[in-house]
Amino acid sequence: MLIQNRAGKTFTCNALIKLLAFAILLLTLVCCNNNTANRQIERSFYFWKSVFTLSDYEKQMLDSLQVKTLYIKFFDVDWDAERKIAVPVAKIRFTDTAYRHYKIIPTVFITNACIQKIDSTQIHVLAKNIQQLLNEIIKSNTIKDIPEFQLDCDWTAATREKYFALLNDIHALMPNAKLSATIRLHQLKYVAKTGIPPVSRGLLMCYNMGNLKDPATKNSILETAELKKYIGSLTNYPLPLDIALPLFDWKVLYRKNVYTGLIQNLPASAFNNSFCKKNENRYLLLKDTLLQGYNLLKGDIIRDEQSSYKEILLTEAAINGQLKNTGLRVSLYHLDSVILRKYTYHELESIYNSLH
Repeated sequence: MLIQNRAGKTFTCNALIKLLAFAILLLTLVCCNNNTANRQIERSFYFWKSVFTLSDYEKQMLDSLQVKTLYIKFFDVDWDAERKIAVPVAKIRFTDTAYRHYKIIPTVFITNACIQKIDSTQIHVLAKNIQQLLNEIIKSNTIKDIPEFQLDCDWTAATREKYFALLNDIHALMPNAKLSATIRLHQLKYVAKTGIPPVSRGLLMCYNMGNLKDPATKNSILETAELKKYIGSLTNYPLPLDIALPLFDWKVLYRKNVYTGLIQNLPASAFNNSFCKKNENRYLLLKDTLLQGYNLLKGDIIRDEQSSYKEILLTEAAINGQLKNTGLRVSLYHLDSVILRKYTYHELESIYNSLH
């Protein structure tokens, strides 16, 4: 069938359908832009070290970027196999009072292994211990006006019941406190199995999305194509979500094509004549060598994984239109001079601004 317009031009039905589809798409994009144009962005950073101190460079960058909020990991909770109890480890120690200039969100990292192994009858005891240690650190460092407490755990379908019970118990012990929980991508995609944590807010971790141990993985930290496999139901997630984006990098070591471990803080200059570049981010070791304390063997392969500025922006573009909340906290992981120096001020500005 042919349709003729007023100018005398003739269209097929298929062409008209495509034209209408394009118009609908354009309208959708305009609506999305209008919905997010007024989104309020609160800028934040994660501080993930056991001793809190800020370098002059870190203070300068926080000031320049107008960051007023810090998620500070107060301690980890892990499983003590000998005593068969959950114990706090890596407790924060403040040696710098600079934290008093920021809004602090105390964060507790709980290993999934701890939740797996703890008996259900001990959940309330763990909740009480967490609450007491949080209060002890807050009081001893005179931390005031805490807007939120965050629990960070990579729970699974098998551990959701105990972890959610822990969250409920903590909330009962801190009824006036606002609780949030980190949400990993697999917890978003398989929400029917992993459930919705009983908290007032979630923080979606947009990193560590690939299989770290798989030699075929391109970049386990950040890969937008991989991210898109997980965010199909993002719009329907019932909790308001904040966003965390990565700035860190690491090197993944394989020996005889088997994952061997991570190498931290290895500069690009380390890939000298002892290595042969296999492709964009893989290096083959040509001879046995001792490299910054790591004993490496001939034939080892190192995968260089980065959080590139370009990939971060692509990640933000992928999730931007699906975020329904108009107020959003964007947090970068993590606050460290070595990491920050890999990005320009304007790049960090753009990362914060891209979710407006």
